[in-house]
Amino acid sequence: MERNKELETLQKITNMQKDLLGSLYGDFFSTNDASKPSDKPQVSEPEKRADEANETSQKDAMTSANEALEEAKALFANGGGAPAPKEEEKPAEPEEDPMETLEKLIGLTTIKEDVKELTAFVKVQKARQEQGLKSVPVSLHLVFTGNPGTGKTTVARIIAQIYKQIGVLSKGQLVEVDRSGLVAGYVGQTAIKTQEQIAKAKGGVLFIDEAYALAQKDDAFGQEAIDTILKAMEDNRDDFVVIVAGYTEPMKKFIDSNPGLKSRFNKYIEFPDYSIDELEQIFDMNCKKYDYKVQEDVKHQIRALITSKKIENIDNFANAREVRNLFEEIITNQARRIASIENPTEEDMMTITLDDLFDAVDKPKEEEKAKDKVQNETETPSQDSAKESEEEGSIN
Repeated sequence: MERNKELETLQKITNMQKDLLGSLYGDFFSTNDASKPSDKPQVSEPEKRADEANETSQKDAMTSANEALEEAKALFANGGGAPAPKEEEKPAEPEEDPMETLEKLIGLTTIKEDVKELTAFVKVQKARQEQGLKSVPVSLHLVFTGNPGTGKTTVARIIAQIYKQIGVLSKGQLVEVDRSGLVAGYVGQTAIKTQEQIAKAKGGVLFIDEAYALAQKDDAFGQEAIDTILKAMEDNRDDFVVIVAGYTEPMKKFIDSNPGLKSRFNKYIEFPDYSIDELEQIFDMNCKKYDYKVQEDVKHQIRALITSKKIENIDNFANAREVRNLFEEIITNQARRIASIENPTEEDMMTITLDDLFDAVDKPKEEEKAKDKVQNETETPSQDSAKESEEEGSIN
């Protein structure tokens, strides 16, 4: 019934629009012969103004009819319901204070203290400068040393935000690159490629991972990238920060290899490896983040796996990255197991069991070993029984 009323209303509005258009067409294209001006009656000035007012009124009426028609069409398209309300723009969530973000990181106790000290010093020197006092020149550029997966990139991103917060950087973005992002394959192109990355990082931080790869022996391309970066650090000292990162010993050699690097990078922050407890916390953090939970009797097995991986790769352990890889392997195994369950529950999909700690590829091997073991144990008594029967027969 309501649908019929809507169709009827739509038809009425359409007819109104046609009538108004017909009226206007009649005014503009009169049946009088325009080629005979002498036959056209003289119109007084008041009549002209009245005609213009009438014309304007008709145009306004047509506009209103068009708007009503469009609204009716929208109603009809929405199935007769009310016009779809405009989606309200949700206010952007306030950004978390970078210092709070730093505090929430697992471990990194000494790093947190180093960053706080650096921030306080830079902040006070900037305030002294604003008050017209002499300030001690401070290099904002940093060297991060340590093994992979110890949080260097994460802390670099937080420092970029802190520098913006205290007003030493205008944007606070982090641009992460390595040798491949700076060095080109032809002479002269490396400077252009490096300048492109510098342009992206202006107002923020250029983070160069494994920076020592730029200072290889007889490497003209790497040296060209270093020279370009050093020049940019000098030309944009008020709104551009460079953080170089990598293994401890190679990074020290890298900085010492160039007087320009040594003069600009005088603040080192060493990132220690995570302890087993901290690595276990990182695994738990990933579980909470993605709605997984570990059975109580499985937790010590996960700790044992983490410990084993660290011992096996003692000189090249990837720390948090290694734990992340372990987490992904386990939930992949869990997904394979859950896929074989008919109508799994939410609890099933959340829970990590002992079976999920072992890759399905290895399971047949383990099952085969277990099967062989059982078979051997079964065969041995049979052989012994046969021998006993023979011995009994010979005695008899």
